Amino acid sequence: MITLPRHKLARTLAARLERHFDTQVRSRFFRGLEFATPEGDPGWFGPDSAVWYVHSHTPLLSFGLACAAFLEALDPSIYWMGVQHSRLTAKDSDGKPTGEIDPEGAAVRFGHSLSFFIGTAYGSTATAERLARTVRAMHHTIKGTRPDGLPYDADDPQWLRWNYATVVWGLATAHERYHPRPLRGKELDRYYGEFVRVGHALGGTDLPTTKAETLECLKEALPRLAVTPGHAARTGPNLRDTSTTLLTGPFMDWAIRDTLPDWAARMVMHRPPNPVEREARRAALRLLFNGTQSLIGPIKEFRQAQARVAAGTTSAPTVPTYKPGTDPVRTREEAEAMA
Repeated sequence: MITLPRHKLARTLAARLERHFDTQVRSRFFRGLEFATPEGDPGWFGPDSAVWYVHSHTPLLSFGLACAAFLEALDPSIYWMGVQHSRLTAKDSDGKPTGEIDPEGAAVRFGHSLSFFIGTAYGSTATAERLARTVRAMHHTIKGTRPDGLPYDADDPQWLRWNYATVVWGLATAHERYHPRPLRGKELDRYYGEFVRVGHALGGTDLPTTKAETLECLKEALPRLAVTPGHAARTGPNLRDTSTTLLTGPFMDWAIRDTLPDWAARMVMHRPPNPVEREARRAALRLLFNGTQSLIGPIKEFRQAQARVAAGTTSAPTVPTYKPGTDPVRTREEAEAMA
């Protein structure tokens, strides 16, 4: 049997991961995004920000988005928004949602989410503004009625507040638990306080700006939350016979549920194992996430952003310019074309 030297094996794995990211994510979802220019442009946050630090760890950013999506779907309106308006849910021959996940639709949603949270974090100011306009345009078209007769509207301030809180919680908790040098305490709250700019850029108001405020915001929504049939079918024991990938399957499902606030974990009947087993599982995840990051290093876009401001910034980080209600009316087709 021929074995490769360890350093050569590492380079081979890193090249393979880079090719996969380039073909499956970058070439499809990063088109038109600018990270290298204009020189000195700090974007929305700037190189000394907590947001640059947190979002530069791509494996943890990806995991955090999966955690956010799981928590977000505890709102039945969000579940039905996905069923009725998203390619995430598979359709039958008559075009009716089946309730199953469409793998290609899931890949598209993940790719767009990853490019959004990378581009708004350390892309140029113009890139961040463009991404926010695109997401708002999509949200403006998502209106409808649940099967139980309750209406939903993706521009509803209550929904925007819940959605924002689930995202910042997922990203910050993934970072806090698994980053080799995590921000904690006041420094982690600096991340929460900075990241609120993204929520404002999407039309959110009255948004939480600390970890404690975010936890309170999430729990305030409890009376309207529920576990939908589609959500229940894709978590816990129902995944027992499925295979595990980097972000799906029984082990990763457990890892995602392990990041939930206590009350949300009880909703999905998540029972943590004994402390020794739990720490062993978390240690395995740290090895996975940080080993992957060590192999690939900071992605090309982050290195370009660093070079963009290497000689200093030409201004303070910019504030998103959106004022709710000022976007033009667009059809769903026009909104999708923007992406």
